[in-house]
Amino acid sequence: MGIIRNLASHFPAVCKSLIRNHHKIVMSRPVQARRTAGVDKNLWVEFTQLAADYKPVNLGQGFPDFSPPQFVQDAFCKAVCGGPSMHQYTRAFGHPPLVKSLAKFFSRIVGCEIDPLEDVLVTVGAYQALFCAFQALVDEGDEVIIIEPFFDCYQPMVKMTGGKAVYVPLRPKVKGSSIPSSGDWVLSAEELASKITARTKAIVINTPNNPIGKVYKTEELQMIADLCIKHNMLCISDEVYEWLTYDGAKHVKIASLPGMWERTITVGSAGKTFSATGWKVGWAIGSGNIMKHLKTIHQNTVYHCATAAQEAVAQGFEREYELFGTPESYFQQLPAMLHLKRKKLASCLEGVGLQPVMPEGGYFMIADISSVKVDFNDESTKDEPPDFRFVKWLTKEKGLGTIPVSAFYSPEHSKEFDKYIRFCFVKEDSTLDAAEDILRKWSKGE
Repeated sequence: MGIIRNLASHFPAVCKSLIRNHHKIVMSRPVQARRTAGVDKNLWVEFTQLAADYKPVNLGQGFPDFSPPQFVQDAFCKAVCGGPSMHQYTRAFGHPPLVKSLAKFFSRIVGCEIDPLEDVLVTVGAYQALFCAFQALVDEGDEVIIIEPFFDCYQPMVKMTGGKAVYVPLRPKVKGSSIPSSGDWVLSAEELASKITARTKAIVINTPNNPIGKVYKTEELQMIADLCIKHNMLCISDEVYEWLTYDGAKHVKIASLPGMWERTITVGSAGKTFSATGWKVGWAIGSGNIMKHLKTIHQNTVYHCATAAQEAVAQGFEREYELFGTPESYFQQLPAMLHLKRKKLASCLEGVGLQPVMPEGGYFMIADISSVKVDFNDESTKDEPPDFRFVKWLTKEKGLGTIPVSAFYSPEHSKEFDKYIRFCFVKEDSTLDAAEDILRKWSKGE
């Protein structure tokens, strides 16, 4: 190739043809790895671009539009100014102060002694913790049960291992209350048990759940735990919204149940814990004999996470350890603040004829749009599910960004749930007020 380019100045037309043909020869070989086929489409890429193009009031994407608490901002600034070590590599599997803080903090919640060096892995956000878990533990031909609705990365991550995703949906029980609750969405023990085969390697749960906000009760987790123990399955428990529960709902870690510590990988997020999603600090916690396999994937992918961010998160957990359970704790203050925002959004949705499902936890609220009639003029969306069409119409025509809920389901169940859209309420009151103004004008036909 270099010879061709050197000759180009003397024989431009001939060499241009040679170069073009050389590229054709190279590209005639498939360049895509088979494990990535069919996983290229991503909900967040599509709707992030839609938000960028139309600049709506954004209640779609799940990030706060307010700053993290001052104490972690100060800790980050202090870390950045903390000398050369804060700007260089730290321990690959987690900055020592952070893994020690996480182990100390969660030992008293799980009820067993967590070894900071063996049982904790710090990752580039919860996303990478999930990736490490699937890559390390799921083999070709293994089946992984995913409870629906699910965060959309679970399915492609299972697919890339050569495993098979098997889906079991939470289903809403109809009750007479004016506002349904996410607690009304339940998992059938019989349906779950029926999906377990000799190939089932793991079950994936998310509590509090994104998008519906369900917080699994102890008896529901015990049912899952009993099946895991009976069939020798692993449990991957995504608990990134663990501090955000409302109306007396209590988050319970499935790893704290008898017989589950040694078979559970618990995934957490500093971004959700301290309202700093851009820091991309997450973790996986579990028994060392499991975690060693996740560490193998970690060291051969990203190897290491940002030192200063880990130091700041460590300081945040040290503070919260001392203030745990007190009114000064951020883990008390954040859900108290979001409780009011959640109530505000629910009232607004009800007022314009949408039926909200009151979440017991998390960042999000879904609403039933089936009673709303909209004339869609966008021919480009005519073959898409109703919730996708509605969300795109709401973004383009009314300037309000949301997310379609059927995107959180497998193709076999998505049509059962394509009458819901998701709103994010972890926003400034001014953002929620702007969304309310849009919805009220729409309901009045303006």
